[in-house]
Amino acid sequence: MRPPPALSLIGWSGAGKTTLLTRLVPELSARGLRVGVVKHSSHAHASHREGSDTARFTQAGAALVGFATPAGVQLTFPEPPEQLLALLTPWAGRVDLVLVEGWKDGPLPKVEVWREGLEPPLSDTRADVLAVVGVPARPRGPPHFAPEDVQGLALFLLRCLHAGVLSPLGP
Repeated sequence: MRPPPALSLIGWSGAGKTTLLTRLVPELSARGLRVGVVKHSSHAHASHREGSDTARFTQAGAALVGFATPAGVQLTFPEPPEQLLALLTPWAGRVDLVLVEGWKDGPLPKVEVWREGLEPPLSDTRADVLAVVGVPARPRGPPHFAPEDVQGLALFLLRCLHAGVLSPLGP
């Protein structure tokens, strides 16, 4: 079984990745997609702060640590981020697309979110960026979308999905 199609939304801190995701998920859902979202971070998870029960379970060697509340369940696997695609494989058929916030150096195709006043655009030096949100259009390079053009970005991603471009293992 193959992992579900996936895409990383990358950009510098404060660029608007989370804001874009909270607008893009309902847009894609309205178009019939079941969308999963994963937050990639280089920081420890807040539920696993030093001394917490879940941190103690992890330190004890648990292969899986869960945190269940009436609002839902979070599961943590002591796997490096490189194992994310393998961990998503059982979700194939349950979600049509997984959007990963972050993971600049991961193997997934990417959409960069950028705004003025931050570091230079990552897309200037990366071949794996399919589109850019927020950068004024340039003569060459990936397609550009204004931050408010969530519908245009959603249509672009649907075309990429149907063309097999968002398959983590290639078309």
